[in-house]
Amino acid sequence: MKLKDIIAVLERLAPPSLQEGYDNSGLLVGSGDDAVNGAVIALDCTEEVIDEAIRLEVNLVIAHHPIVFSGLKRFNGKNYVERTIMKAIRHGISIYAIHTNLDNVIAGVNGYFAKQLNLADTAVLRPKENILQKVIVYVPIEHQEQLRSAMFAAGGGQIGNYDECSFNVAGEGTFKANDDANPFVGERGERHIAAEVRIEMICEVFKMDKVISAMKKAHPYEEVAHEIISIQNSYNRIGSGIVGNLEHPMKTDAFLNLVKEKFNLSIIKHTRILKEEVRRVALCGGSGVFLLGDAKRAGADVFITADVKYHEFFDADNDLVLADIGHYESEQKTGELLAAELKHNFNTFAVHLSTINTNPVNYY
Repeated sequence: MKLKDIIAVLERLAPPSLQEGYDNSGLLVGSGDDAVNGAVIALDCTEEVIDEAIRLEVNLVIAHHPIVFSGLKRFNGKNYVERTIMKAIRHGISIYAIHTNLDNVIAGVNGYFAKQLNLADTAVLRPKENILQKVIVYVPIEHQEQLRSAMFAAGGGQIGNYDECSFNVAGEGTFKANDDANPFVGERGERHIAAEVRIEMICEVFKMDKVISAMKKAHPYEEVAHEIISIQNSYNRIGSGIVGNLEHPMKTDAFLNLVKEKFNLSIIKHTRILKEEVRRVALCGGSGVFLLGDAKRAGADVFITADVKYHEFFDADNDLVLADIGHYESEQKTGELLAAELKHNFNTFAVHLSTINTNPVNYY
């Protein structure tokens, strides 16, 4: 197994282009051409996790949080980042991080978080904009089906829970080939009129290169007339946080106890209980208080996240219950999501969930 094969699966789940500008997701140590014999999956990559990989005799660590966020000028082992990287290199262990790009896909960290609480009718809490483009292409009528199928197979035409979406209009196209051309139909130097179909389909920007490549390969013309148009629409499959509904309303104290049970919590920090029952829940794994306004606008009764500062609790302003369950605690199940994805795609590849508790916060 090549490392690049593992990376391809991870990046189909969470394309690197979706990471935030401050992030450093991707391959941090190693080469895509390296052979890998197994992986340890952890929330954080620390020295102890590298030691675990050594004990298990695997040479890949996949972590949610990048061990390196900014440039390193020296490798003297003076801090845990340098020591971790040095140990990984010394033992031939690759490190891959999949952070805010996994946060930003609906099937990622927050989607898995929502599943633990059995939320239904889920949607992204703050959808991203400028994620969608429209591609328009003109093709002879008799070749329209093969072209659409190739573009669909490359990832074009997906809208929410629907795929193979396109709009098609028949018409006439004209062109005149010059002496250097090799026209599929018509003669050089003569205007040709062709019965064509205009095909339009939506595509996520990170899939567009693949869709255009498939389009050109399947198109019979030497020169493929096409347009790519940016779309301002927000895209409710990609963005920050999740909001959804409980199947049945729960007493607020019972719901908070459910959260404690599912995430093995000894304590939840929260604002005043406002309603007897909870029906609509917003959440964001990790530091998500920046979404508080979005949670209010979405009509959430409770917003669950982490790293809430003292004065930020006041910002709940009796509109909802703001609950802080801890950063590690809110993302601790991310490894299960990644392990399931790899096992689904590689049933003979050794995947180990780390047994190391990397939470730097302790409770007395």
